[in-house]
Amino acid sequence: MQFIEQELKDVKQRCTEKVEGSEVEACVSAMVRVRIRRTKFKDVTVCLQFPKDYPNRPLVVELKSKTLPDKLLDGLSRLCEKECAEKHLGREQVLLTLKFVRTFIDENPLCVCSDEISRTKRMLSDGDDCKLKQKSGLVLLRACQGLYFIDVKLSLPDTYPEEQVGVELRGSNFPKLFNRIFMGNAIEIARRCVEPPIKKRPKDPPFVPQKSLLPVTKYLINDCVKYCATQVCALCKKACFPDDPKNVEKGELEYNYAEKVYCGHLFHYGCMDAYMKIPPFQGGKQCPNADCKKRIYHNKWRATPEVAEARWAHAQAKDRELAEVVDFLVD
Repeated sequence: MQFIEQELKDVKQRCTEKVEGSEVEACVSAMVRVRIRRTKFKDVTVCLQFPKDYPNRPLVVELKSKTLPDKLLDGLSRLCEKECAEKHLGREQVLLTLKFVRTFIDENPLCVCSDEISRTKRMLSDGDDCKLKQKSGLVLLRACQGLYFIDVKLSLPDTYPEEQVGVELRGSNFPKLFNRIFMGNAIEIARRCVEPPIKKRPKDPPFVPQKSLLPVTKYLINDCVKYCATQVCALCKKACFPDDPKNVEKGELEYNYAEKVYCGHLFHYGCMDAYMKIPPFQGGKQCPNADCKKRIYHNKWRATPEVAEARWAHAQAKDRELAEVVDFLVD
């Protein structure tokens, strides 16, 4: 007991000095409880109990946090006890354990999103990969579908999740247009997680920043790579992308060039161009997908219904004139 009393005295005097961001909440023989805070979301309370025959047995460690995942805390608790059992028996263990926890938080910035990383990994299939660069706070994601792929670097700021995850394209064999769409939408998804809407509705609850890593990885994996690489044109029912990325049409006005409209569906440029030039026009052209029917928006087809109808009528009149000339020559 005298050993424990001396260690408790030492903890009270030296804890805040030796363990950055620490605050002693309780320091008695029944329990030592110390809160360690690096940021608002990297905040953990360390609860330590002295077993019988201490210090010849390791401390009993329990970690609590309102922000860090329970699975991570359970694993870190076991690591702390293992560290004591293997390296610190027969000596004071409290400050060493607190330092171990603080070092873990400092050297593992991805700990704040470990649950999101686990869920991201469960979405992966053959060819996909998710590599972690703990000390630099990076997630390197590779998503594949057939021969198509994208490589993306996701960087977590120290203040995550109050600040959005960074998104950077490292490589891809999708057309440049689709890469711009993928990255633009991913960045916008991350932004919406941390910034309140410009126009707030009266009944909306107070805005609270949300974690942005999982929404971004879910979008990139499922809505980008897995979805786009397998889509067929709703008009001709043929694949929008060839099996081999080397054969992707690059000419923006070529018939088989893949286009993505506002509702998210894919078409061949030639199919869409023909569809947009035939009636009906009133109310705007609708997506031909049976489960969609949303109005089509695209920069290449911005004519108003009135202009589109006038163009169609002019084309019809011209075709009739040509038909009459052909009939006259034949007769």
